[in-house]
Amino acid sequence: MHNLKVMEAAFYQSECDQPHPSRARAIIKAHPEVRQLMVRNPWTALIAVSIVILQTVIACGMGKLGFSYWWLSLLLAFCIGAFANHANYVIIHDATHNLIFRNPGWNKMVAVIADLPNLTPGAMGFRVYHLKHHSHQGDYEWDADLANHWEARLVGNKWYRKAIWLMLFPFFQVTRPPRLKAVKMWDRWFSTNLVCAILYDVAIIYFFGWAGFLYLVFAFLFSIGLHPVGARWIQEHYTYDFDQETFSYYGPINRLALNMGYHNEHHDLPSIPWNNLPKLRAIAPEFYGNLKYHSSWSRLVLQFIFDKRYSLYSRVERMKQNDRPQATRETANGEIDNLDLSARPIRF
Repeated sequence: MHNLKVMEAAFYQSECDQPHPSRARAIIKAHPEVRQLMVRNPWTALIAVSIVILQTVIACGMGKLGFSYWWLSLLLAFCIGAFANHANYVIIHDATHNLIFRNPGWNKMVAVIADLPNLTPGAMGFRVYHLKHHSHQGDYEWDADLANHWEARLVGNKWYRKAIWLMLFPFFQVTRPPRLKAVKMWDRWFSTNLVCAILYDVAIIYFFGWAGFLYLVFAFLFSIGLHPVGARWIQEHYTYDFDQETFSYYGPINRLALNMGYHNEHHDLPSIPWNNLPKLRAIAPEFYGNLKYHSSWSRLVLQFIFDKRYSLYSRVERMKQNDRPQATRETANGEIDNLDLSARPIRF
């Protein structure tokens, strides 16, 4: 009960730095061969284009069937569209880290293309705040992955409010970047993202009608909302067990989500593309076998909604440097001494 009250009031305050840079140095020291995994995968661009074509074809089909088949649009969006759009979110993520092509501009263009079925211009905004998330994980003034305080207080730990929050997650997410320090969101690539999104939306409505557009709306909402793939946002950093702040997911949906579940691995070495993340875990099992992990996104969605120990405050926040009496737990040899050693999945 004590932990529940803490979570409702504020984020968990951590005195130590984020664990990933130190663990990355330890992994590279123990396994220098992991550097061979730090490559670019241009085939990822082909996957992005294929998904855009798939989603457009389905929208075309639903447009021909008309609004009377809205239920089929809903079903297809849940069973196909959500996974397709989410895979493209992963591609936008890899493009953000320039893991597709060497030229940053080409990566940005892939991200813009992958963003088309989402109907809204989110790729370039994501690029800005996601890189800040890596460099300032858990810092409220820099990390947009942390919920706003008003947002956390509004949702609380009521099951129906958490369900609504997850369903409307993309709308809450866009309220966070304005609070970040010294972050420039608008540039020519953001404008390109916006123009391409508008042109795609207009083309869908013009050629396939509003019924085709409705399918893409359903797919967009499911892909990052109230759906098993929406559990990704909870899996990555939400916890009520604060000896660990980043979690991976090792389950079958990784095959459709392009290994997005390998989140500890990604944070440790973000220069490794999605297809090589399982290889990193295989090469350095002593660093990941000791960490807690999730084995089911579907179960995690239910756990987050119905377990009152979870709220939007179930996150680790970095204390300001001048507020830390002991700023680090890193040992002299570069290893991390605060890793939990109980190799177990989090169960519901």
